Amino acid sequence: MQTLHAALAGASLDRRIQISTPHSLGILSASTPPSAGKFHGGYDVHILKPLLGFLRSTNSPFMINPYPFFGCSEETLDYALFRPNLGFLDPNTRIRYTNMLDAQLDAVFSAMKSLGFGDLEIVIAETGWPSKGEPSQIGAGQENAAQYNRNLMRHVNSGDGTPLMPNRTFETYIFSLFNEDLKPGPTCERNFGLFGPDLTPAYDVGIARSSGPTATPSPAEPDGGGERKGAGKWCVAKEGADVDSLQRNIDYVCGALVGLGPGCGPIQEGGECFFPDTVRAHAAYAMNAFYQAMGRNDYDCDFRRTGAITAVDPSYGNCKYGH
Repeated sequence: MQTLHAALAGASLDRRIQISTPHSLGILSASTPPSAGKFHGGYDVHILKPLLGFLRSTNSPFMINPYPFFGCSEETLDYALFRPNLGFLDPNTRIRYTNMLDAQLDAVFSAMKSLGFGDLEIVIAETGWPSKGEPSQIGAGQENAAQYNRNLMRHVNSGDGTPLMPNRTFETYIFSLFNEDLKPGPTCERNFGLFGPDLTPAYDVGIARSSGPTATPSPAEPDGGGERKGAGKWCVAKEGADVDSLQRNIDYVCGALVGLGPGCGPIQEGGECFFPDTVRAHAAYAMNAFYQAMGRNDYDCDFRRTGAITAVDPSYGNCKYGH
């Protein structure tokens, strides 16, 4: 990781590209209650502490792979699926947890905090639920898989965070896009995908669209007779967002949009949006370009809570913001 970072720094890409690595929850020697979470002895001081120090110095996140599916029983299935339940009371903090994902995330947070790294961002590098499993396996099935992933997306994008990490959103990756039909091992291991190997949906999680010739309207047409999603909306820098965070947004977006439309060309010297030559103005243009390119989803304007959606067109003079 240090060598990769040094190579990126040598190419002046270290502010655009972060280096991290994912971990299973097997790094924890204790996770219950969440406030008592800690890493395995020996690994905590000699491996994870230096790694966390590297992540802090490079402004990179700590990546974990929490799987409530593998931690649930028949009694805790509702707790794992974000369904109404009695919850679990942490006797140390007197906090009642209502879903297992929050408890797993807070256990990792407690372990990090005990080493002095409670300030690092956490990214959910993978999580998911199988649509098939062995007959004896609790919870595996299409309905539960769809419910877990729908509730997961709603929860991590809500901004509620967890009891020990309130008011946060979590960058989250669902495992996986496709079922791995040739993978050895238990049935569930082959069936975490949103789609089958033949590209058909394994179940409806709410993100699939028909690809028929008349099923999807063109960007200029109304969607289903109503207002196109996100039409007349722009993403700008939130009032009070600090300059360093906005500069990171610019670096990230200008790397992500390479080859997509005008990219960040308009805010480069000589571009239509170069003036005013301020980080805030440039960030507003870049953040909106990303928001529009990614499909105008509210969560694409979050930028770690430094973005805000507006219905007022921020375009000025020859500087036109896409919409």
